Amino acid sequence: MKAWLTVVLAGVMVMMCGEAGPKFDNPEHGETNYWQDVEFVPDTTDPSGKRGRWTGWFHQDVVDASRLDKGIIRAKVEGNWQDFKIVELPEGFLKWNFESRLKQLAELKQMIETKEMKMPSLAGPHFGMVASHGTKRRDTHFTINNAVKGMGGLPKPEKIPEMIELLKQTWDDPMVKKLGVMESLYQHSREILDPTKQTSLELYAQPGFETHTFLNQMVDPAVTIVFLGLPESYELRCIAQMLHPDDPNLTDYEKQVAEYINMVHDYFHGRSPRPSIGVIYHVVQVFDNSPPRGRGRRVVPPLP
Repeated sequence: MKAWLTVVLAGVMVMMCGEAGPKFDNPEHGETNYWQDVEFVPDTTDPSGKRGRWTGWFHQDVVDASRLDKGIIRAKVEGNWQDFKIVELPEGFLKWNFESRLKQLAELKQMIETKEMKMPSLAGPHFGMVASHGTKRRDTHFTINNAVKGMGGLPKPEKIPEMIELLKQTWDDPMVKKLGVMESLYQHSREILDPTKQTSLELYAQPGFETHTFLNQMVDPAVTIVFLGLPESYELRCIAQMLHPDDPNLTDYEKQVAEYINMVHDYFHGRSPRPSIGVIYHVVQVFDNSPPRGRGRRVVPPLP
């Protein structure tokens, strides 16, 4: 009875708040509500009725990806709509990225086989430091924010369905075999992966709790991502396109991308209780920050 009453009260609260959804006053939130079809789903195992999760979806209105097939991403940056030419990651970055990932996968396989587990390195191509700006969260003085995100590549459009099917077919395989699947991906990365993109998940942003990265990218999708794996360090200037899996406005390609990013994450970490926001980082500039070689020099597009 208590659980049923909690559901009813939650529904009434949402209706009273109107289509814009409830007014959250927690500090981990912005001043603007971007969410639609907001609903609180209570945890039926909690007799107090306080625990649960919020559902809802959003559409990022500051990115126009309608000309991706022409190599153009349009975005509202610094308050103005601008066209950006998408570029390919340089050979140095790709070589470092793929070779480092293959080395890390081999180390993980060895740890599993020998049962000698240790903390993996937080440096390298899997961890990108994403700097964003645009709006303040209630708990901060500044709009600028920096967060470390788990990064990965994105298959070329024609390869995504094939990769999704491969992950499904091997979902219940032992971890060593799964690592072998990913090794094959990076061994054939040139044929499979799109050299103009990186991807991640915005894992924690929901109607009741918004990350500062999420808020900034809803206002200004221009971000910079730094990778550090000495002696290499690269900085990517990107347009961040966020894809909510429940957004009815997504194209078929965008739905596939959101599904793939979630699947490849859960492939190793276990199935998540809910799909997360997928993020495509469309690369528009690349800088070599490697000391002392690069020192922040732009390498793509090359300087005149």
